[in-house]
Amino acid sequence: MTETPTSPQDAKAALEEGAVLAPRYDANGLITAVVTDSRDNQVLMLAHMNAEALKMTLETGIAHYWSRSRRSLWKKGETSGNVQMVEEIRVDCDQDAVLLKVRVGGQDATCHTGRRSCFYRRIVTADGTPQLVTDSSPLFDPATVYTDH
Repeated sequence: MTETPTSPQDAKAALEEGAVLAPRYDANGLITAVVTDSRDNQVLMLAHMNAEALKMTLETGIAHYWSRSRRSLWKKGETSGNVQMVEEIRVDCDQDAVLLKVRVGGQDATCHTGRRSCFYRRIVTADGTPQLVTDSSPLFDPATVYTDH
């Protein structure tokens, strides 16, 4: 039988050191999900999950997220074929963010722009003005893959 923490300190210790998964969703019912490639740890994307997306991910081993713009659950790669197979999920210390380590199927591209990572631009300062520099090319043509957008 699991004991209920009796003080705020006990509750904090249980959250931070215990073995119980207790995701802390924000006011919109979402938790931040950082996604990296399990082979080289490159950050591929940042997304959000609601309780259903996390449950589906845990049950299927395929990454599911909550689309804030479409206001719907989505399985990553369902349209493009670049499905994210989850190899490991980690939770941060206070359980308000998750880290998914994935293998990407298909063309090994995660971004809807056709690139491997959504983080394909660097901020550089030229003449005191921040500018963006693109350092990767698309691996596929999004216009031929995403016909409904």
